[in-house]
Amino acid sequence: MPIHAPESLLARPVAHVLDESLQGELDDLEASDFAVAAHREDGLWHVALLPARAHDDLAALTTALLQRPPQASPLALVAVDDDFWVAARVQSRSVRLLLSDATAAFEWPLAREVLDSLGEPDPEDDEPRPVGDLTMFADVGMGRAELHLLCDDEDLYPDEVCLRIAERLGFGHQLVRALRPAARPAY
Repeated sequence: MPIHAPESLLARPVAHVLDESLQGELDDLEASDFAVAAHREDGLWHVALLPARAHDDLAALTTALLQRPPQASPLALVAVDDDFWVAARVQSRSVRLLLSDATAAFEWPLAREVLDSLGEPDPEDDEPRPVGDLTMFADVGMGRAELHLLCDDEDLYPDEVCLRIAERLGFGHQLVRALRPAARPAY
């Protein structure tokens, strides 16, 4: 089922403005494809790159997430090319998923697997729309409307959206550090 937010919520600007230095660092890294996992433990965010297969395979992505401390509600952000991004979060041993653009399922195996896992039908048109759980970060301060705005922002690339989510949740600097070339596998 499509996710719709009331127009009154969509008209509101995103309250959090990205730290421009982080955006500059991300641009310098040229890191448009990545898969990272993050969890908070003892008040600190721990961010790590996931194995390359987690970038292409939902089972590998969820397996990597389920290996992290479950009480920390680990999450993953995956940016794929210039096309889409996926967010996943473990809560109560179940995995919550969000796909930024259902139409990506026509071209990308990971997007197809997420769409199928959510039990969503193929889109009937080529209009980009998010599918999945827009409330997955509500308990850590990022509500449905804010996440929906990021999904709908056609001026942002997937890596930029993932960075905005990471910064909003409090681990933007750790994400950029994890993406530095010395830490990155080739995708």
